[in-house]
Formats: sequence, structure tokens, C-alpha cells
Amino acid sequence: MRRRDFLPALAVPLAMAQAPVPVQRKGRIKQGVTRGVFAREMSLDDCCREAARLGIRGFDLIGPADWPTLKKYGLTPSMYPPGPGGTIPDALNRTENHDRLEKLLRAAIDESAAAGVPNIITFSGNRRGMDDRVGADNCVAFLNKVRAQAEDKGVTICMEYLNSKVNHKDYMFDHIAWGVDVMKRVNSPRVKILFDIYHAQIMDGDIVRNIRDNFQWIGHFHTGGNPGRHDIDETQELNYRFIAQAIADLGFTGFVSHEYTPTLGHDPIATLNKAIEICDV
Repeated sequence: MRRRDFLPALAVPLAMAQAPVPVQRKGRIKQGVTRGVFAREMSLDDCCREAARLGIRGFDLIGPADWPTLKKYGLTPSMYPPGPGGTIPDALNRTENHDRLEKLLRAAIDESAAAGVPNIITFSGNRRGMDDRVGADNCVAFLNKVRAQAEDKGVTICMEYLNSKVNHKDYMFDHIAWGVDVMKRVNSPRVKILFDIYHAQIMDGDIVRNIRDNFQWIGHFHTGGNPGRHDIDETQELNYRFIAQAIADLGFTGFVSHEYTPTLGHDPIATLNKAIEICDV
């Protein structure tokens, strides 16, 4: 082999040898991340590299422009970011939003299906004086318009369950019973709840019982320590190992994505590694 042919041929195995070996996990829980678990100064490329090395499989709330970066590291863009499904304060419970959001959401369903993105986030919206029953009726009416397309394309629309006590004042879907009522009435395998464990703990507690009782209506999970939405370790009140065990025992095949902010002074990568270990049941 000539020298000029030999050197490029050598580069590939050398690069492979220098690449970090992914940490081996049990993998019963398919874990994902959000951008906030990393240091602010880290590039998305570096975030993806570290996530893949630690055994993470999905990256939530990253838009289409950056999907190639995620896929370069073998990560699934696990949830389409806010926009097509509205915003936290202004979304499906207001009929004046329906025409605009329907066009956006239908386009996002097609885009997600083509790119292998399994979920799209949506919200109830804030009450602003609206009766909860009226808001639920409006959300059901909207979701019934788009459910068939989501079913045909194999993309799940996930409505997020948030707290209205600490972080999102006046948000309508702030108790599990409200969201389950909407899900039951739509009754689609592609319309589910995004069960954010941090928010659920603040509003309803009884986390594992609520997950078990309403499992068929849940399509995605987010984690975060309470109080403060920081590390999910022994510094907060939730027993995430027990919660993860319950989710795994139910046979959940979706993503459990970490959405906490590392405690000030804690190394984000070490914190993420610990979070993964806790949930790797």
C-alpha cells in the first residue's frame, strides 16, 4: 500500500479506538435528556457526545435543525419542542387557537414521522377565567381533529401535566384527573399524557399509585427533584429508584427523560451519570 493510501485507511480505526466506550446499562428504562441537565457553556455536539457515552438514548425538545447532530451520536430526537402544540399559557383550551395550531401540528406530525421522532409536546393552556370543563371540552375537540393523522403516522401527541402552585400559575392541566378525563374521551393510542414527575409531586403526590392507575394514558415521563427541580438524588423528597422500578415493571417502552437543573456547584456530567444510575433498574 502506498503511504498516501495507508494514512487515510489508518485514520478510521484510530478514530474508533479513541472514541469513548459507552457505559453499559441494564436498559429496562429508555432514558433521555433535555438541554438543561448540561452546563450552559457546552455545545450541543458535546452534550450529545456525553449523553451517548453515558448510555442515554433520547434527547427531548430539540428542533429539526439540530436533529442531524443528535442522530450523529445515535440519539433519538425524542420529543418535538413547543410551537406546533402551542405554548404553556396559550394552547388547546382556547378555540381561537385551533385553526392556527391544527395547521402547525399536522405539519409537525408529518415532519416527525419522516425523521423518526416519536413524540410532539402540547399543552392545555392557562385558564384565564375559563371553567375547567369547558377547557377540557375544547382540548378534546382539537385532539379529535388530529388524532387520526397521528395514528396513521405513528407519532404520539403528549399533553404536559404541570404544576400551577409554584412554576406555572393558572395552568389548566394541573391535576392528573383533568388530563385523564381528556385522554379517555379522545381514547387514542397516539394521544397521551406527558407525566412530569416533579410537577405531579407538587400537585397530587402519590406518584407511583397515580402512574399505575393511569398508566395506559401516559406516553412520556420527565424527571426533576422536588423541591427546586434539581438533582434526583438523596437531597430531595422523591424516591426515583422506586418510581423507575414501578415504571419498568409496568412494561413502559417510551422515554423517561431527565429535565432537572443541576444543583449549583455540582458537576453536570457526574450528576447526570448518577441520575441515570438511579433510574437504571
